[in-house]
Amino acid sequence: MDIVTLIIQLLSGAVGGNVVGALVKKISLGVLGNSLAGILGGGLGGQILGGLLGLPTGGGGLDIGSILGQVASGGVGGGVVMLIIGLLKRMLGGQR
Repeated sequence: MDIVTLIIQLLSGAVGGNVVGALVKKISLGVLGNSLAGILGGGLGGQILGGLLGLPTGGGGLDIGSILGQVASGGVGGGVVMLIIGLLKRMLGGQR
C-alpha cells in the first residue's frame, strides 16, 4: 500500500463517520469524535473490506476503479466504526 491509498481511505473514513453521525444523531460523537472514529475505521475498513471483497484498493496506480474502491471501503469502514463506538458510548451511559 502506498501513502496516497492510505490518505484516500482515511479521508473517506472521516467523511463516512460524519455522515453516519449526521444520520443517527442519538449516537453522534460530535464532529471531532465522528471524524476520529471515522479515520480509524477508514484505515482498518479500507484494508479489511478491500481484502474481503476483492476491491482494487491500491498497488495498481491511481485508476478510477482503484480510487472508487478506496473511497467505498474507507467510507464504509469509517461509518461502521463510528456506529460501533457511538452505540458503546450510549450503552455505557455516556448519553441518554
